[in-house]
Amino acid sequence: MANLLTHSWFIALLAAILIGAVLSAVHHAEVIAHKTGEPFGTLVLSISVTIIEVSLVISMMLSGHEGSEFIARDAVFATVMIVVNGVIGLCILIGGLKHHEMSFRNEGTNSALSVLTALATFILVMPLVTVSTPGPDFTKSQLAFAGIASFALYAAFLFFQTISHRDYYLPKAVHKKTDSSEHADKPSNLKTTVSTFLLLISLIAVVGLAELLSPAIEAGVQAAGAPKTIVGIAVALLVLMPEGYAAVRAARANRLQSSLNLALGSALASIGLSIPTVAAIAIFFNLPLSLGISNLNMVLMYLSFFIGGLTLAIGRTTMLQGVVHLIIFFEYLFLSLVP
Repeated sequence: MANLLTHSWFIALLAAILIGAVLSAVHHAEVIAHKTGEPFGTLVLSISVTIIEVSLVISMMLSGHEGSEFIARDAVFATVMIVVNGVIGLCILIGGLKHHEMSFRNEGTNSALSVLTALATFILVMPLVTVSTPGPDFTKSQLAFAGIASFALYAAFLFFQTISHRDYYLPKAVHKKTDSSEHADKPSNLKTTVSTFLLLISLIAVVGLAELLSPAIEAGVQAAGAPKTIVGIAVALLVLMPEGYAAVRAARANRLQSSLNLALGSALASIGLSIPTVAAIAIFFNLPLSLGISNLNMVLMYLSFFIGGLTLAIGRTTMLQGVVHLIIFFEYLFLSLVP
């Protein structure tokens, strides 16, 4: 009994430290974002978290535990569903409660969603329809090509977002009037450098704590008799906490453009950076890797993209759209428990 109580207190302590690391990561990311401006600021947090998430996935793959061949698939799919429905839905709902209606540049968000749809199809759906191998798997050559294509498409998106059409991802003038942080003095180079270092430390702490908490989560999932995919969802939720919290804060400040840049950028980086790396590791070390999702998850994913396209079509949002996305997110969570 004493050991159980001590173990429970240890888990509670890790969870409290995790929340502190999330708040720290968000603070330092906002300092860097204020220094660099949009859309570079939102890229900092999304790419940083994705790089560390890749390290976590690879370490779990190399461990060779049962089900390790599905870790990359579960992590990527969970990230897409959490971002497109959970994070975006929560941002629209919370922002709508405070500001009634919010606006954004639909040129950039629609472009990001189209790239995300293509990437998700390449990686999560194509393995189901190829005939060179049985089951939801790629051959090594197919996996290599899918990884290269994903990285090339993500690199093209980054060029579009940061160089050729950067204005598509900048807030509208009306947002600048309502965001007082736009008028604050930019942080010094020293403060930005310190924040960059502390951001990396905070993100490493977030992922490290998520990995420490994952055995407790897995034990709870097994005790409840739930599917193993729930473990991947729980870990993805923990890893995405900094991005999600930063996106919600931006929406509350009537900066939905920043929220969408951060949310969609996170999902794009999750596929465009993680899959090429994971594919290369799997090929080099001859590790099993299964990427194809189930028919149920495919329906949920394309429903999310369809509703997301409607949400982002006109450049304005209300609370109703946030509710729709959140209901789809809860449907995804429920069907993950009861497939």
